[in-house]
Amino acid sequence: MVEMKQVGTNVIAEDFEHGENFEIGHFNVIHPGCEVGDDVQIRSHVELRPDTTIGDGCYIDSNVRSSGENEIGDDVTLRYGSIIARGCDIRDGCYICPQVMTNNLNHNRNPVGGATVGENCFIGTQTVLGAGIEIVPEVTVGSCSLVTKDITEEGVYVGTPVEKM
Repeated sequence: MVEMKQVGTNVIAEDFEHGENFEIGHFNVIHPGCEVGDDVQIRSHVELRPDTTIGDGCYIDSNVRSSGENEIGDDVTLRYGSIIARGCDIRDGCYICPQVMTNNLNHNRNPVGGATVGENCFIGTQTVLGAGIEIVPEVTVGSCSLVTKDITEEGVYVGTPVEKM
């Protein structure tokens, strides 16, 4: 079993690996199996649950939560208060606005995996991404939207549920 240790105000698994130019704030919890790349900044009150991988050049804002087994690509921004459900795959160049929530359970509360968000997507503030959905690259989803089905074409989507504009 991997031990957790106190490092300043943070609690970090002993097997945690990070690249060069890594910056971390205060009161974070980083669980076993997590890795972050080069030039990554993690603000304060962030929790990365087991086996979360974050690529190079990422910015993880305060109060972000990862449920584990997440793949976060290079040059991704996760803004404050976002919740990234177990098994989400957020690809390179994405911008996830504040308070975005993802899910990994279907309507019967069975785990079906987190969302896959393609390269260079923009997900607006307080948007909810349903379990197991896939979003192709180069998509913008407006604020306060609800994505319950795959988005298979580039474009701008808004609403509850989302529709292409």
